[in-house]
Amino acid sequence: MKVRILSSALFLMMILGGFVQKSHAQVKVSDPYLVLNAHANDALFTTYAASKDRSRFFADKAYFMDYFSPSKPITYSSQFAGDWSVIWKVNNVVISRIRDFAVKPEVVASFPDMAILKYEPFAGLKVQETFFVYSSGVAMISMHITNNADREYDFNLYPAIHATSDSLKIVSFDSTANGYVFSHYEPMRRPISNLYPGYGYPTHFRDLLASNKKLSSYGGYQGATIQDFYYDIKRMSKVHSYVKRMNEKKQGPVQILALQNDFHLNPGQSADVRFVRGVQDESKNIKSLKIDVNGALNANIQQYVDNDVSLFKSIPRIKFPKRDQKMVYIGALNLVRQCLLPPRAKTKYNYYVFSRNPIWGWANGHQVMHESLSMIPYSYLDPKSAEQSQRIYINQQYPDGLIAYRVGPRGPQVYPHKGKATTSAPFFSWTNWEIYRNSHDKQFLSDAYKAGGKYIDYLEKERDKDHDGMFEWGPYGIIENVRDAWNVVFQLFSEGQDEGRDISNQLDDLDLTCQVANEVFYLQKMANVLGDRKGEQKWSAEHDTLKKMINKFMWDPKTKFYYHISMADNSFTFEGKSLKRKELIGFLPMWAHVATKEHAKDLVEELQNPKSFWRKYGIPSLAANDPNYSPFVDGCCRWNGPVWLLWNYMVFNGLQNYGYHELAHKVAGKMMLAVSTQLKKNHHFWESYSPDYPVQESPPNYIWDSIMAKVLIETYGKQ
Repeated sequence: MKVRILSSALFLMMILGGFVQKSHAQVKVSDPYLVLNAHANDALFTTYAASKDRSRFFADKAYFMDYFSPSKPITYSSQFAGDWSVIWKVNNVVISRIRDFAVKPEVVASFPDMAILKYEPFAGLKVQETFFVYSSGVAMISMHITNNADREYDFNLYPAIHATSDSLKIVSFDSTANGYVFSHYEPMRRPISNLYPGYGYPTHFRDLLASNKKLSSYGGYQGATIQDFYYDIKRMSKVHSYVKRMNEKKQGPVQILALQNDFHLNPGQSADVRFVRGVQDESKNIKSLKIDVNGALNANIQQYVDNDVSLFKSIPRIKFPKRDQKMVYIGALNLVRQCLLPPRAKTKYNYYVFSRNPIWGWANGHQVMHESLSMIPYSYLDPKSAEQSQRIYINQQYPDGLIAYRVGPRGPQVYPHKGKATTSAPFFSWTNWEIYRNSHDKQFLSDAYKAGGKYIDYLEKERDKDHDGMFEWGPYGIIENVRDAWNVVFQLFSEGQDEGRDISNQLDDLDLTCQVANEVFYLQKMANVLGDRKGEQKWSAEHDTLKKMINKFMWDPKTKFYYHISMADNSFTFEGKSLKRKELIGFLPMWAHVATKEHAKDLVEELQNPKSFWRKYGIPSLAANDPNYSPFVDGCCRWNGPVWLLWNYMVFNGLQNYGYHELAHKVAGKMMLAVSTQLKKNHHFWESYSPDYPVQESPPNYIWDSIMAKVLIETYGKQ
């Protein structure tokens, strides 16, 4: 017993008093399908976040990897937390820019939490670099370096943090931790939407930058760019002096701080080194940060690589005709996986946020049904996790069938407006059916079927005020309809200048009526599988009724298109203004299996008109020949032109429903072009895309772009 107590005490002393050091070998990816070998101009998604099992909601750090900018070193950035790079100095030659590398970086493999690269900073120095987000608080750069040259090399490595803000401050050099303790500040104000005060988001952070090798030196400096650090480690003069030590600054404000490790390699020799950055809420105890950092310094990365490989074992192994398609396929699955977080607070199931990096207010507001369409592609990767996410809706459903606009750890959020609770666009049963097709879990299907039926009962009671079998949005329709700003009809009187007056609860809405029809269609399928013959007949009859109503009242034979209608008189006019505005939702009747074959033929003709919907980068949310059309994406929530991939997928899906497979393939090609163009340029996914131009601004790394994996499976997986 005494021996055990002594061992535990010794272990704690080793963690807190002096970090344990291990050697780390090169890692291997055992599945050839997951080897990408991506270069700078490939369509690679390069944001990384900790696995959901090692993640937390607050003080969560994910990173964007820039391996492609010639004027920078390989850089890992986290929003407001600074840039992290390793600068090389080989035989006194400083290599601080990718353009100076002897062999440029190549990404061997890319997973939700990890990237494996290879490159040569100097001729003959071969490097395998693994960037791994070990937890929400800790990330690492692990290097395996081999001298393949015919001469010996002396070189220095400088892992450096750079931030242009005034918030970076050295607290101390901690010799026991083999690194720098420092702090930084992050504002609640965000470019897209601010974080919510009072919800627990930290603003003051404690950081630790450490190495698993004994340091030669360390230092802190001022510098507007990381390239300014060059002079601090080089000191250019008439004679290039070899700077052996840094300034070893112990405290105070800086813009750049770095560690120094020295190496000597003879021909054929190898070395391993690992650098770790830890981040925590400054109010927490530093001991927990040191334990987390030490865990990363000594982690068996190969084990985590193998775990990532195993995660992908169930996905369809598609032989894509083009390289970009596979990059987008893997990237889309990485995107959705890294948005998942473990259970907490009011839910016992895993849930998602819209983005891990960058973090903004409403992206951290928990689940909404239209974002949950991302669980459809995710179910190919991890169907049980996708089921868990959907079970939050089931568990937080109200007794009357209401599913709140948002669900998650804070519980259901209904945003009451004019005395009415707010729900969301009903994509619930469709999503659940698609997940079941991959999970084959009948208990989940049974639970989802019951909840889905209750939800339709709620909508029939609360979203059909005139009881005519067609549906209108609630009083807070501007968010409920999820096409929530710059919408040509729902903000009909805005004249394109602002969100304007929301009239969606005064119309029989085409989109909601089609969505209910689609839900009923999949409830019928569920009933069939579950042996509920009475339910199957009920849902079949309801779908037939909705089909008749949509085609009788919402189809215009003159313009051969579907529109909203006025609830007052079922006309295409509201307060003297025409509701005949050709929006993407006019194609939803094909998706919902309610369009007639004749109407579908007319819709297909309109779809292929380059003056309206057949644009370069996808199907716009509003026809290009509408006076309110705008192809310029200058922010979030634009529905008067921008391409939204989820809704393009509904068009794609509708074409398949009616046998237009070749045309669906072409729509998929446009979606691929939009996504791959951006990934090649900036290596991000985006909330929406310009239909006409490659330049745009919208919220980055949005979870629902993961639908591209489903598009690619449907397009190429069946061949």
